[in-house]
Amino acid sequence: MTELLVTDALDGTRLDKAAVELAEGKLSRAKVKRAIDAGEVRVNGRRLPKGALVAKGDRITLVGEAADADESALPDPAAPLNVRFESSAVVVVDKPAGQPTAPLRPGEMGTLANALLARYPELAGIGYSPREPGLIHRLDTDTSGLVVVARSAAAFDKLKGALKEGEITKHYLLVCESDGLADDGTIAFPIASHPKDQRRVLACIHPRDVMRNSPRPASTAFRVRERGAKWALVEVEVSRALRHQIRAHFAATLHPLVGDALYGGEAVEGLGRHALHASRVAYNGGGDAELAFAVDSPLPPELRSLVAGAAAAET
Repeated sequence: MTELLVTDALDGTRLDKAAVELAEGKLSRAKVKRAIDAGEVRVNGRRLPKGALVAKGDRITLVGEAADADESALPDPAAPLNVRFESSAVVVVDKPAGQPTAPLRPGEMGTLANALLARYPELAGIGYSPREPGLIHRLDTDTSGLVVVARSAAAFDKLKGALKEGEITKHYLLVCESDGLADDGTIAFPIASHPKDQRRVLACIHPRDVMRNSPRPASTAFRVRERGAKWALVEVEVSRALRHQIRAHFAATLHPLVGDALYGGEAVEGLGRHALHASRVAYNGGGDAELAFAVDSPLPPELRSLVAGAAAAET
């Protein structure tokens, strides 16, 4: 069992965020959220949802697996690593589909985090948890594209703040069904954890969904880049995407991503992934040239081939 005491600085903070902060990097956000859902976290002896607000002096108790600190990711020189930009403060890498961003289990190898530690050992101890060295954000395993990594604790704090404030530009390319999709628009359904399936999130379309699930605001701006015979190539811009936000938003508009079985997307023989690619990240550095970057990644061939002429619309 582990006990954490809520400090002045965390008064009024969400339970999940407070627990991660108080654990001082020993527990990942994902692990804390799973533990809260499993009832392994109590506040003053009571079970509360992860979005509940804690107060100064509250005692957060973690039991079972939740009390065990996360083990650090291990360096793996054999894991794929495609560096697209590097400075003394930041690295931008291009993750292939199928590679997890960070390990979920102790000793897991082959992830992007393992590859980063092998090339940049200074990342150890930086980040949200020991399993996420330097990672400013993550991508789903089957999402390909650009990931931003901080090379120092100071750079991590600045980039984390820039991400929170929406100052890091993030663009994605996706492929979905063309018929009935507007040329451009914004999807603004709030997002909540799915009440029945932890693998998914819920786009709260109806007022009753909002009342029952305490969702977080989410906005996805899009424009169609190209239309093929069946599929459309769509560019999306989000300032700060929640977990599965783009996938859930397009599924909620009845245009799930091609290959996204979790959200009802149509399977395409030989694709083996969902059709989402993080195509651009950019930040002006906030006055620090070493933190500034603007990186583009072309659409992978297996996604480009879904839309006739998509190569011409490549980022």
